[in-house]
Order: sequence, then C-alpha cells, then structure tokens
Amino acid sequence: MEFNDLVHAIQTLNAEDAFRPRLTLDQWRVISPYLTRHDIRAGDLLIKQGDTDRTMYFLGQGSLQVFVTGGPPGSNRIAILRAGSVVGEPGLFGDGPRMANVEAMTPCAVWALRGPRLEELAARSPALALELLRAAGGVMSMRMRNNMVRQVPFT
Repeated sequence: MEFNDLVHAIQTLNAEDAFRPRLTLDQWRVISPYLTRHDIRAGDLLIKQGDTDRTMYFLGQGSLQVFVTGGPPGSNRIAILRAGSVVGEPGLFGDGPRMANVEAMTPCAVWALRGPRLEELAARSPALALELLRAAGGVMSMRMRNNMVRQVPFT
C-alpha cells in the first residue's frame, strides 16, 4: 500500500466519525515523513486498554475492532473501523491510559503518528500540525458523543 492510497481512503471514508482534515495532497506529502507504516496480522492488538502512549493511527487497509475488557456482557464491542479511519486519537491530547483495545480483524496497514513526531511537525509546519489536531479532536468529539448516547462507560 502506498501513502497516496492512505490519503485516498481518508478522503473517501463515508462514516459519521470520519477524520476530515482540510489538507491538500501536497500538504499530506509534507506530513508523510512524520508517519511510520506498520503491517499487522489479523488477531493482533494494535492498542491495549490501559497502556499509555501518545500515538494516533491511520488505517490504510483492513478493518479493526474496538472493544473494552470488563463491563457487562454484550457491552464490550464499541466499533468496527474501516480503511480511512483513525484510532488512538486521544493519545495525541494526553498521557492517560488507553480506554479500549483495538484489534485487527483482517490483515491491516496502519500509519502511526507518534506524539514526539507531531511535536516535530508542529515546530516545522505549525499550520499542518494544528489541522491534524483539529480533525483528530473532531473525531474524538463525535465518538464521545456517540458513546454517551449509547451509554458506553468510560474507564
């Protein structure tokens, strides 16, 4: 999978919680060196509930499921994410523990934006970093609103 395929997936995802930065392809190309690509196998955990790290992932290919451990039966699965989605966006805003697990349902290609790399981008291209944070905050806000409507507990 090429980086342009990731950008296309992000731009064409039709989901209520889609990541919608106002970026051109040239601006994405400036951002691309700050991301690292990872291929993960079906069944592998991308994010483990309770861990702390400051990474947001862009899903370029495959599907992920988001679920929590513990809680009442049947309330574990929170979401299924398709190519073009982001996950782990709260990690860019704080150092707290991860609120859920994220597991690959199929083989996936993800692109990681780690907190220190975002800080480097902010120093070199503050407008681009701000746009990424604005869009990530929009995703986080929509997901929080949806979870409150469904009464999914936050831990």
